[in-house]
Amino acid sequence: MSRTSQPSTRRIGAAERAIAVLDALAEGGELGTNEIARRTGMTPSTASRQLGTLVAAGLAERVAATGRYRLGIRVVHLANALLARLDARAVARPHLEELVRRTGETATLSVPGEQDAVTVDYVPGAHHVQPVSHLGRPSIAHATSAGKVMLAFAGRPLPESPLRRYASRTITDRRKLAAEVERVRAQGWAQAVEEREPGLSAIAAPVRSSRGELVAIAALQGPTSRFDERSIAAALPVLLAEAEAISRELGWLG
Repeated sequence: MSRTSQPSTRRIGAAERAIAVLDALAEGGELGTNEIARRTGMTPSTASRQLGTLVAAGLAERVAATGRYRLGIRVVHLANALLARLDARAVARPHLEELVRRTGETATLSVPGEQDAVTVDYVPGAHHVQPVSHLGRPSIAHATSAGKVMLAFAGRPLPESPLRRYASRTITDRRKLAAEVERVRAQGWAQAVEEREPGLSAIAAPVRSSRGELVAIAALQGPTSRFDERSIAAALPVLLAEAEAISRELGWLG
């Protein structure tokens, strides 16, 4: 690092060649020395020296059965160290703001809890009349779109009967809830219209970690009088796109 705390603009050729070898292995899988040399523009002897250094560092490994090379387990450790620093809330915040900008409705981010999903961030909608949202607010598993996504993708068991009725359209039959959760799992998103409270509509989609696990839930909600069937149909592709974008920034490859 320079005195200004900025990285030097000078480049180290050996390090650049090592990075090129790692990129070739990431793209090509198991490769022989000559193939790596061809892909990187190095001589075979240079590629061989680079591979020896990378193998010694655990960044590459030689497959004894074929004599070819592949990425080493240390790459996984480095990637996990990076992913562990990523805060889903920090990553999701710009996407929540984008959801509000494009739909006008309140956007929320929840995480799976033991029984219900829990709101960890939200961006108020652009309209004067907005639903109630606050940090820590539970999204009831059987009565909200976020709760249904949790049941569908977090491996949580269905809540036991009797299921509390919160509004006229709350699902209180456990068999119907099981069918609803299966539908959510199949279509990849959930909807709740006047199930948690009268006059409230919401849709939610899963946010996945690098390993494909449910790490958070992105949702949109608004008054049923405004966030009606047509508005929900228009907002759904936007929600799904932003939820997928958050997932990819968290390392999910699809």
